[in-house]
Amino acid sequence: MADSLCFVGSWFFTTAAWMQLALSDRRVRFEWSSAFVQFGGTVLFNLSTGAAVWAHAVTEERRYVWVPDVTGSIFFLVSGVLAMVSVAPVTGVLAFRSGAWRAAAVNLAGCVAFGVSAVSAFVRGDGVTVDEWLANFGTFLGALCFLVAALMVLPRAVPSGPP
Repeated sequence: MADSLCFVGSWFFTTAAWMQLALSDRRVRFEWSSAFVQFGGTVLFNLSTGAAVWAHAVTEERRYVWVPDVTGSIFFLVSGVLAMVSVAPVTGVLAFRSGAWRAAAVNLAGCVAFGVSAVSAFVRGDGVTVDEWLANFGTFLGALCFLVAALMVLPRAVPSGPP
């Protein structure tokens, strides 16, 4: 059941990444590249979660879950670095006061959390996951960071005239 829920959730994740890609400005090279690579990572996450649903029925095939998971996590790390490269020329390399910089930094932290999750989710030869708790926590933390980063860049509502 949990794997099925993750699989359905992965499609929402991919839809959000597609929307980000569609809304990104191709003229801002690193911004668009970051969105493109992140979208690729979400597609790999879809493959991973789909394989997880299938792998519970066929235990020998659990490697089909891990390979797209770790590859997608690498894509996320690359996209997070590209996002930081995209904001740095405008905000500065360490611009703690900039909302755009903080959002990119939180996004990058989520990318790192997904990477930790993927490494922890490796299934050894004896069929045991390296660290199931850390794999689940890393996924939760990565998703939470992605949500917080997205909320940080939402435009603020502007009052429209007198109340």
